[in-house]
Amino acid sequence: MSVFSIAIDGPSGAGKSSVARAVAEKLGAMYLDTGAMYRAVGLYMLKNGVPLDDPAAIAAHCPGVDVRVGYGKDGRQCVYLGEEDVSEAIRAAEVSLAASSVSTVPEVRERMVALQRRIASGHSVVMDGRDIGTKVLPDATLKVFLTASAEVRARRRFHELAQKGMPEPYEKVLEELVRRDDVDTHRAASPLRMAEDAVEVDCSQMTLDEVVEAVAALARQALEAKA
Repeated sequence: MSVFSIAIDGPSGAGKSSVARAVAEKLGAMYLDTGAMYRAVGLYMLKNGVPLDDPAAIAAHCPGVDVRVGYGKDGRQCVYLGEEDVSEAIRAAEVSLAASSVSTVPEVRERMVALQRRIASGHSVVMDGRDIGTKVLPDATLKVFLTASAEVRARRRFHELAQKGMPEPYEKVLEELVRRDDVDTHRAASPLRMAEDAVEVDCSQMTLDEVVEAVAALARQALEAKA
């Protein structure tokens, strides 16, 4: 199979990371969770007391953020801030909101996009985020826009947090998710939108396995068409 790239975009809580990770494993590609990188930047700003409503302050601190991506023995992506593995810490609800704030800052996006392209260079890659098909990998072999209703996404997030021992009230999870959707779709820098040549997949009524198989099938079709 030739080198290929799959871009999976969509709103928060649609299951992009789980789908992208499974598709990458199924197709023998590298998986890169770009959202985790923005979460790491958000965590850095929280740790250092940088006001999240001050884009200039975030931009000023951006050069000091040392975000790195590694892969464990099981192939899972690990995210580091300096030498600290923050793969679990970045999943907290407050870090999720911080990620939305820092991702609106052009200086942050420019740095992360350059890093993402460098990591993906020369590899078959499955990458998920908000602007992969429109900005990071505009020439991707396949672009998927994965979505689901806000209520379904909030319910999934609610159960995920509970399983990780970080329970939050469902109403709060839904409110924060709707707020994040608004921030992501209305930001000036690379807003969340479906690429013109993307395939929309609504997974509201689909299991994870069904979504993974659907995306893998689309990838095979795209590769056959490219051959």
